[in-house]
Amino acid sequence: VQLQASGGGLAQAGGSLRLSCAASGRALSEYIMGWFRQAPGKEREFVASLSWKAVLKDYGDSVKGRFTIYRDNTKNTMYLQMNRLKPEDTAVYYCAARLGSTWISWGQGTLVTVSS
Repeated sequence: VQLQASGGGLAQAGGSLRLSCAASGRALSEYIMGWFRQAPGKEREFVASLSWKAVLKDYGDSVKGRFTIYRDNTKNTMYLQMNRLKPEDTAVYYCAARLGSTWISWGQGTLVTVSS
Protein backbone atom coordinates (compact mmCIF):
# COMPACT_ATOMS: atom_id res chain seq x y z
CA VAL A 1 0.00 0.00 0.00
CA GLN A 2 1.26 3.49 -0.88
CA LEU A 3 0.49 6.43 1.39
CA GLN A 4 0.49 10.17 0.78
CA ALA A 5 0.05 12.50 3.75
CA SER A 6 -0.97 16.14 3.50
CA GLY A 7 -2.62 18.93 5.44
CA GLY A 8 0.10 20.07 7.80
CA GLY A 9 0.81 23.71 8.44
CA LEU A 10 0.88 26.41 11.06
CA ALA A 11 -1.81 26.78 13.70
CA GLN A 12 -2.20 28.75 16.88
CA ALA A 13 -2.63 27.06 20.24
CA GLY A 14 -6.27 26.17 20.69
CA GLY A 15 -6.81 25.95 16.95
CA SER A 16 -7.48 23.05 14.61
CA LEU A 17 -5.95 21.30 11.63
CA ARG A 18 -6.97 18.29 9.61
CA LEU A 19 -4.46 15.88 8.15
CA SER A 20 -5.22 13.58 5.23
CA CYS A 21 -3.63 10.31 4.15
CA ALA A 22 -4.48 9.04 0.69
CA ALA A 23 -3.97 5.31 0.31
CA SER A 24 -3.61 3.22 -2.81
CA GLY A 25 -3.06 -0.45 -3.38
CA ARG A 26 -4.87 -3.69 -3.15
CA ALA A 27 -6.91 -5.14 -0.31
CA LEU A 28 -6.91 -1.94 1.76
CA SER A 29 -9.51 -3.49 4.07
CA GLU A 30 -6.80 -5.78 5.46
CA TYR A 31 -4.79 -2.92 6.94
CA ILE A 32 -4.88 -1.11 10.23
CA MET A 33 -4.16 2.55 9.43
CA GLY A 34 -2.50 4.92 11.82
CA TRP A 35 -0.80 8.21 12.56
CA PHE A 36 2.52 8.74 14.30
CA ARG A 37 4.47 11.88 15.01
CA GLN A 38 8.04 12.82 15.71
CA ALA A 39 9.10 16.05 17.33
CA PRO A 40 12.67 17.37 17.02
CA GLY A 41 15.00 15.43 19.26
CA LYS A 42 12.30 12.98 20.34
CA GLU A 43 11.34 9.44 19.43
CA ARG A 44 8.46 8.67 17.12
CA GLU A 45 5.20 8.62 19.05
CA PHE A 46 1.97 6.75 18.36
CA VAL A 47 -0.96 9.11 17.81
CA ALA A 48 -3.95 7.07 16.63
CA SER A 49 -4.99 4.01 14.67
CA LEU A 50 -8.10 2.80 12.89
CA SER A 51 -9.15 -0.46 11.33
CA TRP A 52 -10.12 0.06 7.71
CA LYS A 53 -13.66 -0.96 8.55
CA ALA A 54 -13.54 1.63 11.36
CA VAL A 55 -14.56 -0.85 14.02
CA LEU A 56 -11.48 -0.39 16.18
CA LYS A 57 -9.94 2.97 17.13
CA ASP A 58 -7.06 3.67 19.45
CA TYR A 59 -5.43 6.92 20.59
CA GLY A 60 -2.27 7.92 22.34
CA ASP A 61 -2.80 9.33 25.81
CA SER A 62 -1.51 12.76 24.86
CA VAL A 63 -4.19 13.27 22.17
CA LYS A 64 -7.24 11.54 23.64
CA GLY A 65 -10.27 13.81 23.63
CA ARG A 66 -8.65 16.28 21.20
CA PHE A 67 -7.86 14.28 18.05
CA THR A 68 -10.21 12.12 16.00
CA ILE A 69 -9.18 9.55 13.41
CA TYR A 70 -11.65 8.58 10.70
CA ARG A 71 -11.73 7.49 7.09
CA ASP A 72 -13.69 7.89 3.88
CA ASN A 73 -13.70 4.56 2.07
CA THR A 74 -15.09 6.11 -1.10
CA LYS A 75 -11.92 8.20 -1.36
CA ASN A 76 -9.49 5.63 0.13
CA THR A 77 -8.44 8.38 2.50
CA MET A 78 -7.82 8.51 6.24
CA TYR A 79 -8.02 11.72 8.25
CA LEU A 80 -6.81 13.06 11.56
CA GLN A 81 -8.88 15.93 12.90
CA MET A 82 -6.79 17.77 15.46
CA ASN A 83 -8.59 20.17 17.79
CA ARG A 84 -7.45 22.22 20.78
CA LEU A 85 -3.90 22.08 19.50
CA LYS A 86 -1.03 22.66 21.89
CA PRO A 87 2.55 23.77 21.18
CA GLU A 88 3.68 20.28 22.22
CA ASP A 89 1.74 18.87 19.27
CA THR A 90 4.38 20.39 17.00
CA ALA A 91 5.94 17.52 15.04
CA VAL A 92 6.21 15.81 11.70
CA TYR A 93 3.15 13.59 11.35
CA TYR A 94 3.33 10.32 9.46
CA CYS A 95 0.55 8.05 8.32
CA ALA A 96 1.22 4.33 8.25
CA ALA A 97 -0.35 1.00 7.40
CA ARG A 98 -0.13 -2.10 9.53
CA LEU A 99 -0.54 -5.71 8.44
CA GLY A 100 -0.75 -8.09 11.34
CA SER A 101 1.55 -6.65 14.01
CA THR A 102 3.97 -4.84 11.69
CA TRP A 103 3.75 -1.29 10.35
CA ILE A 104 4.80 -2.02 6.79
CA SER A 105 4.23 1.21 4.90
CA TRP A 106 4.81 4.87 5.77
CA GLY A 107 3.85 8.14 4.16
CA GLN A 108 6.38 10.91 3.66
CA GLY A 109 5.38 13.03 6.67
CA THR A 110 3.71 16.40 6.99
CA LEU A 111 4.86 19.14 9.37
CA VAL A 112 2.51 20.58 11.97
CA THR A 113 3.65 23.65 13.87
CA VAL A 114 1.60 25.04 16.74
CA SER A 115 2.48 28.49 18.03
CA SER A 116 1.74 29.63 21.57
